[in-house]
Amino acid sequence: MAYLAHSAHAQMGALPLGCVGWTLTCMSLGLIQWRVWLVEGSQVVHSGVAWVGLWRACFHSYALSNPGFLHCGSISLLGNYAPPEIAAGQVLMVLAVVGGLLANASGVYAVRNAYFGVERTLLVRRAFHGTGALGLLAAAASSVPLLWNLGSVVTNQTISFPPDFRLPPAPRSQYVGGGIGVGLVGTALMVVHGIVFCCYRLPAEIHRRVRVPGGQGAPWSTTGKENLAFESDEHMHDWLH
Repeated sequence: MAYLAHSAHAQMGALPLGCVGWTLTCMSLGLIQWRVWLVEGSQVVHSGVAWVGLWRACFHSYALSNPGFLHCGSISLLGNYAPPEIAAGQVLMVLAVVGGLLANASGVYAVRNAYFGVERTLLVRRAFHGTGALGLLAAAASSVPLLWNLGSVVTNQTISFPPDFRLPPAPRSQYVGGGIGVGLVGTALMVVHGIVFCCYRLPAEIHRRVRVPGGQGAPWSTTGKENLAFESDEHMHDWLH
């Protein structure tokens, strides 16, 4: 049985990073502060600020809701008004959450096998590399909508919301909200997590380990040479008997 705990310290440290990165990705998916619109002269948006996320567009309005509550309109994936960066974000961010969950589960499995010992070292190596690949794929899926929406904010892109949203087609100005920032941090952590797991290598002595010629009961050797100490013990045993 091979014990590989000494070879997986970096991966053990990267495992919490993947969990935190996945958690931040989940938070980013649900936040409405992806794009912050500054609206002036509106009779409905009394605060002058509207928040546009992947799933909802919200603002404070005393005319449409009770004080202290948000008035929100749901953004549908099938709606013609949804810009491509938001529609793509609804799909890719969900895929990133699923991929990140699988990467973390696979990482726990790989680290557990390395620390508790397994018979098949090839399975351990594949588990580490598979975890890294899943983490990098999840990071790639989340980075596309995050950077795309970031570019839309920088270039002050507009959204033609339906009339029931009560939002103008273009804000006076807009800036990046916390949702994109949280998502970018989570993506960066998942990238680190994926790279560390992809870089896992089995110890060199595992690759060099072969059996010494001399029968079924011969001991293991890491160099492929005969074990002289074992042979001397065997001769001593024959002499005594």
